[in-house]
Amino acid sequence: MLLRIQHERQRRSFFPSVGEYVALFGLDLQRFQACKPEVLIMHPGPINRGVEIASEVADGPNSTVLDQVQNGLFVRMAALKLLGGASRVSPDWPDIARPPVYN
Repeated sequence: MLLRIQHERQRRSFFPSVGEYVALFGLDLQRFQACKPEVLIMHPGPINRGVEIASEVADGPNSTVLDQVQNGLFVRMAALKLLGGASRVSPDWPDIARPPVYN
């Protein structure tokens, strides 16, 4: 699982340059190919493409990034609804707000 560099929350830099970050920590195609074939690529988004993760890896068949981003939206929607006073998230909630079911 990869996480986004949050420059906006840093008071100081934890690495000298983006290039150094990519060289040390970035998931590029070469590093990805060293992983087991069934590896899942996870990232909660938004992605700094070419920094934390290469586009061809983020958009590849092993990536769950778009599902994570979508499901994160649904979780936040449900949490806000519950915080707003709902006793539960009801089954009649609009379909657009219901996350997909994976088997």
